[in-house]
Amino acid sequence: MSSVTIVSLSRKKTPNKSFASLGYTLQERKKVDIEIISKMTIKPSSPTPDDLHHYQLSYLDQIAPNILMPLVFFYAADNNLTNTQRSNQLKKSLSHVLTRFYPLSGRLEANSHVNCNDEGIPYIEAIAKCSLSDFLLDPVPKELNKFIPCKLHDVKDFFLLVQANFFECGGMAIGIAISHKLADAMSTFMFINCWGAIARGNTNVPSPRFNSSILFPQRDTSELKSSITIGKDTIVTKRFVFSASKVSALKDKYTENTRPPSRIEALSTFLWTRLMASIHRKRDENKNYGIVHTLNLRTRSNPPLPESLFGNVMQVVVTIPSLDHNISDEEQGFELVKQVREGIHNANSEFVSGLQKINDDKHLSFIKVKANEQRKGGLVLFNFTSLCRFPLYEADFGWGQPIWVGSASLVLKNVIGFLDTKSGNGIEAWVNLKEEDMARFEADKELLSWCSD
Repeated sequence: MSSVTIVSLSRKKTPNKSFASLGYTLQERKKVDIEIISKMTIKPSSPTPDDLHHYQLSYLDQIAPNILMPLVFFYAADNNLTNTQRSNQLKKSLSHVLTRFYPLSGRLEANSHVNCNDEGIPYIEAIAKCSLSDFLLDPVPKELNKFIPCKLHDVKDFFLLVQANFFECGGMAIGIAISHKLADAMSTFMFINCWGAIARGNTNVPSPRFNSSILFPQRDTSELKSSITIGKDTIVTKRFVFSASKVSALKDKYTENTRPPSRIEALSTFLWTRLMASIHRKRDENKNYGIVHTLNLRTRSNPPLPESLFGNVMQVVVTIPSLDHNISDEEQGFELVKQVREGIHNANSEFVSGLQKINDDKHLSFIKVKANEQRKGGLVLFNFTSLCRFPLYEADFGWGQPIWVGSASLVLKNVIGFLDTKSGNGIEAWVNLKEEDMARFEADKELLSWCSD
């Protein structure tokens, strides 16, 4: 796991709440039946010029995990359009947007560059044999994987895959899986919203910038061994919903004679304390336990980098509190908020400049050491990534904005993703844990007491 900085400290019974509001039910809801009706390849509408066929990865792309990131966008029925018309609109606009985002249609070569050969991306059409409203009553993360066009552990050669799902009621879901090797969250939403704009007939769409390898030159990463292991554990994903009032109360909870923490600082601190209390109450003193936050570096550069810069323009802050049995969970929370804030503050323009200097080996050496610690089991990290405040609900393909946006069940343990709720300042926490860890975590009474009003 890559890092910006490490900061250290010195020193089943559920409550009577709406289970649907917590993201699960006493009895598993009826599973969704998906029928694949067509498969095809979508290629760019215009061939990529010869001088753009070699797209070089940046240093930050090189060290990014080669995994797929899922998103599913749900749309209400549109009586003015048939399923065929919707699909044709998606396919035509997808072909045009792939011309702008030409690396997505290429193939990776040796973790150094993309051969932008216009081979295209898979596009699948499917029928969901249920109504959209029934499904959204209680969306189970594992069921959302059926709207994604591939198994998330099966990356193969593609950077992007799309699946258009049509419900019996006329509603639809657009599922995408995009490679983290090529795109971070900002780049992902840039692509999706550009695709939507083209589908609506908007020709005045800003194009992405593909010069991240100039800003963050490549390095020799051959000795960097990933700490990510896929398929060794059974991973369970649960969705925990925190209303705007609960998030605000958590901010108040961790405010102590300082400015209030952000929503993400407060919620990730709370969840980390509950993860540690439920899963690692008896900590191994030979291990370090930490919390990870992902940061967008575009706004941290001096001068700021453009939002249209495509690629992985992000890094993470790792905070490792020391083991202290003499303080309460609440006191640990106060200290953790301070440390997280300090780590984020240290991810400044000077840090970004270090990533841009090819002869500065501090960062690469650091992540090699930490990845090795993780592989050997001496470092346990809970990774928090937030899509909050991103334009999650702006993906309009011509039939309105999505009524809900979800993720899916991941193949990686100890990963927590934050998404804004449709209604406003609430947050959905998508928690991915080993099966035995989730059993303890979801039974934590303190956790569940905060999950809904």
